[in-house]
Amino acid sequence: MEVLGGIQSYQLVAIAAGLTLLRYVYTVLSSPLAKVPGPWYTKWTIAVFRYQLIRGKRPQWVHRLHEKYGPIVRVSPIEVSIQDPKAAQQIYSVKNEFRKSTWYQDLLPGLPNVFSTLDIDYHRRHRRLLASEISDSGLAVHIPTVDSKVRLTVERMSEEMEERGVIDVYRWAMYMATDVIGELSFGSSFRMLETKEETDYIRDLKLIGFAGGLRATFPFLTFLSNYIWVPVISVGLKVRNKIRDYATESLGRHYKLVEEQGDDAKPTLLSKLYRATENDTDTLPFIELREDAMAYIAAGSDTTTNTLTYLLWSVSRDPEVKAKLLAEIQTLPDNFEDADVRKLSYVEKVIQETLRLYSAVPAGLPRIVPAEGATLAGYFIPGGYTVSVQAYSMHRNPEVFPDPWKFNPSRWDHPTKAMKDSFLPFGGGSRICIGLHLAKMELRLMTARFFTRFPNARPSKLEGFTDEDMGPKMFFIMQPKSQRCLIEGY
Repeated sequence: MEVLGGIQSYQLVAIAAGLTLLRYVYTVLSSPLAKVPGPWYTKWTIAVFRYQLIRGKRPQWVHRLHEKYGPIVRVSPIEVSIQDPKAAQQIYSVKNEFRKSTWYQDLLPGLPNVFSTLDIDYHRRHRRLLASEISDSGLAVHIPTVDSKVRLTVERMSEEMEERGVIDVYRWAMYMATDVIGELSFGSSFRMLETKEETDYIRDLKLIGFAGGLRATFPFLTFLSNYIWVPVISVGLKVRNKIRDYATESLGRHYKLVEEQGDDAKPTLLSKLYRATENDTDTLPFIELREDAMAYIAAGSDTTTNTLTYLLWSVSRDPEVKAKLLAEIQTLPDNFEDADVRKLSYVEKVIQETLRLYSAVPAGLPRIVPAEGATLAGYFIPGGYTVSVQAYSMHRNPEVFPDPWKFNPSRWDHPTKAMKDSFLPFGGGSRICIGLHLAKMELRLMTARFFTRFPNARPSKLEGFTDEDMGPKMFFIMQPKSQRCLIEGY
């Protein structure tokens, strides 16, 4: 055994290891986040946070921590979660002071799009060019297309009720949302409602939320999947490639139609951006346009699918809520349109309450604290650390929403400022979901047409369906864990 100054080599190794450990302990204990409330283990490791995410339980776990520790809680050595209306408004401000973290690039690897980009100028330019077409007023020209898909969905549901005795509203909600965003983005849909078949594409689409959550949590798996097959991750990337191919082909077809037919070509949410000349500042390169179209497909299908499913289920299982809703819907004219449904206040409250209790994106949306740091919920957080506000907890704060677990649309009769500031189903600030107006149009039209056709709708017990099937799995998107929702009754 070598001896150095009377100290054997193994003793040197032990001393070095001890000093390294002491340095790590000092770094952890002196970290600014060490003073933030939270369980002891979140000072030392991110492992528990990641474990809860891959279980699809991250929002519930974080919410339990808020219930125990208060409005600010440390969830990992580098991240805190906030449950405070004032802080939420500060973090998701239109000023862009709290920039998106690299988590979004890990969630959607590859070329940036209007959702995933961290570049403020890139986002500002894309949003400016895209927002007018998908704004409330810009969508007016697309109302007939959306309503036709809604009507066809209700017809398909009626057919299934006759043949099967129940409706799987989750299935039809996904077909509808997918066809709507396909039609509005490319001028032609995926034809899910016409074929009535669950294709490989739809089966793969159901994995996107889970796969994306894993990629964002373990980004090295994405790198690894370039060389070997990684379960779920490789499937998720394969799905993204399929969507990219579809977007490329579909945009190419519509480009040609616009060139040939000019203003007579069927308008889409994107066509205005490639009608201009290449030198026009109001156009986007094809590749960037394609990436935004891909974001539309993913964000415009899963989110609306799950929100609509929970809405129909929640109303169907609550006789009092359903009675109020039916009484209001019965005031609509026989050939009602979206403009008529928009006037119905209780329909709007039902949508608001569904978005509160069943937010499609329930987990925290991470942001990076600016260099100068920020005081949030009474604690100073230095620049560079990650903060997030999760809709799941904000929407279940009993100080803001009394009896928060109850589905109660009437709570929106007179919303307080705290309720409005805490309501984050679409995110907030300049990065708020660009498709929120389209989502709400689909929700209100489907609510009115579904309950007009099925006023006696109620959750079914056929095929072993129970409320347990509706227990949520929460990776990136909240969805029923069995990915089905059976409703019966005309």
